[in-house]
Amino acid sequence: MTEFATAPRPIRTILIANRGEIACRVIRTCKRLGLSSVAVYSDADADALHVRQADQALRIGPASAAESYLSIAAILDAASRSGADAIHPGYGFLSENAGFARACEEAGLIFIGPTSVAIAAMGSKIEAKKIAEAGGVPTVPGYLGADQSAAALAEQAARIGFPVLIKASAGGGGRGMRRVDGPEGFAAALQAAKAEAKGAFGDDTVLLEKFIGNPRHLEVQLMSDTHGNLVHLFERDCSVQRNNQKVFEEAPAPHLSEAVRTKLFDRALTLGRTIGYTSAGTVEFIMEAGGSEPYFLEMNTRLQVEHPVTEAVTGIDLVEWQIRVAAGLPLPAGQDQIRLQGHAIEARIAAERPDRGYQPATGRIQAVHVPRGVRFDTGIAAGSEVGPHYDSMIAKLIVHGANREHAVSALATGLDDLAVLGIGTNTGFLRACVARPDFAAGRLTTGFLAREFPDGWTPDAEQLRALRAQAALAWAHGLDPAGDSPWQRRSAFRVMGKRRAATVELRLQDDYGELDVMVRLETDAPVVRFEDGTEVSGTIPAATLVDGGRVQISRGGLSLDVQVSLAIDVDAGAAADAASDNHVTAPLPGVVTGLFVEAGALVAKGDSLVQMEAMKLVHTLAAPRDGRIARIHCAVGDVVASGAPLIDITADGEE
Repeated sequence: MTEFATAPRPIRTILIANRGEIACRVIRTCKRLGLSSVAVYSDADADALHVRQADQALRIGPASAAESYLSIAAILDAASRSGADAIHPGYGFLSENAGFARACEEAGLIFIGPTSVAIAAMGSKIEAKKIAEAGGVPTVPGYLGADQSAAALAEQAARIGFPVLIKASAGGGGRGMRRVDGPEGFAAALQAAKAEAKGAFGDDTVLLEKFIGNPRHLEVQLMSDTHGNLVHLFERDCSVQRNNQKVFEEAPAPHLSEAVRTKLFDRALTLGRTIGYTSAGTVEFIMEAGGSEPYFLEMNTRLQVEHPVTEAVTGIDLVEWQIRVAAGLPLPAGQDQIRLQGHAIEARIAAERPDRGYQPATGRIQAVHVPRGVRFDTGIAAGSEVGPHYDSMIAKLIVHGANREHAVSALATGLDDLAVLGIGTNTGFLRACVARPDFAAGRLTTGFLAREFPDGWTPDAEQLRALRAQAALAWAHGLDPAGDSPWQRRSAFRVMGKRRAATVELRLQDDYGELDVMVRLETDAPVVRFEDGTEVSGTIPAATLVDGGRVQISRGGLSLDVQVSLAIDVDAGAAADAASDNHVTAPLPGVVTGLFVEAGALVAKGDSLVQMEAMKLVHTLAAPRDGRIARIHCAVGDVVASGAPLIDITADGEE
């Protein structure tokens, strides 16, 4: 019997109301503590890794998150069927839903997190800022008023002084946020921000903030129990972001004075005491780079995605502490017993294509090669299906070193050696970030990516060339299956003469283009010759899969899916089939969420035709030409593959 079974609030079985890597991570702690775990899954996740790892697994609905992971009734029903004592919400989905926490409390279930009252208090950015200000915690100058009229908000923006930020009060992730540099653009930006906030959160209330031009995003991890103990577990820097979504996180924050660090801890603890907080929570701050005044932004009343870096530098399992607090047990350590050990950095691995404007990627995972010496939190494995229904993050790579220099070196090596084959990921892009001098030096702000990649990211040309050569070598390596038999070798064999190397011309086609190379089948190892006369040979990366003419390969963080063909067999017209203006096809895998035309309708170039959603991003496809809708191949709710035909258009009068 574990200590949790005899705790003031006994816990024996925990249902994880989440999916993917965070569900697997909570299950791991449950197993270590001797607690039974219950996974829940939608139809899209029936064979997911978290389902296989848990002691029990229960279906809660169809693929749509609204009908499964966001359904309070479905989650509570699963808890009742499983006999769970407690529910861990993970992050995202219902984790910061005060109604869900209250429903758990009313059902007699232990919610592993703060009280519904604390969640509600911090759930509105406006109310959270008012509470912080009342408690003496400075906030960014702005407007939090109830008058939401366009005229009043425009007047307040002028008072604050441009540039200003318009921000949705409910929710986060950058939705409902607009920067406005002058009064002439305010009305349009306000209308767009309110519409986006209404669609994302059902609430178009906004607040205004003074725009900080070169900000650092800092946060403090809090933990408290029901016995009056409240501690901080140091700070994290989450400044490297894309569209207000974090990309890298690290602890401790680099280049931070002790005076600023003390302000962060004092202000976070003050807010925690003000609202009587319990469990794990994170207080977020923003500060001008080089400044000394961190301003309160918001509080996340849950476990953060980036919690592993805090675990790495403290040696504390935050999920275990959450469970202890929920069971009514005291924190196992006080503030003076919590020590900082070295430096940790986390990189978020996402199923997306940075080279295509961060387009979501879906498909079946063929192989996962995890580097040694790193922590790799994930919800995927070989055979896992990555679909369009949920967030694109599939894993987190976490490194720890004696200092930041060591941690950055370990991160570079880890990204070099990590390989996820079968779908596109952002690993190559992350590796390019780490190679930038400002990253190594810790000169990080929220403008890092825009500054370093102003025109977007594409693979390094030499790295791409080398990996293509390795793909050709991998394909050629399989041409001599007969071992020592001279009768079946592809090299030129003669009974009465010296063996000669055979050559073959190959066409390599991948997502970045195509090229022809010559492969010379030498006695010992093949050699690839490029059109400019340079030659490449060498070892084939371990992360390589060859299936007929398809070669999946990864090295140095860059992965390729290469189609290898004999040049004489290539159909020169195959690649041009088409993208005729007469056909609208899906630019990525996703779900059709809107159809704006009917068969026979006349449309003009640029008119909206179809709306698709993939991994929480919405894409609207427009008519490529004037014409008439000849045929519609899809319906709302259809899950379509990349390149799938959606709509045919003909010129008016054509058959």
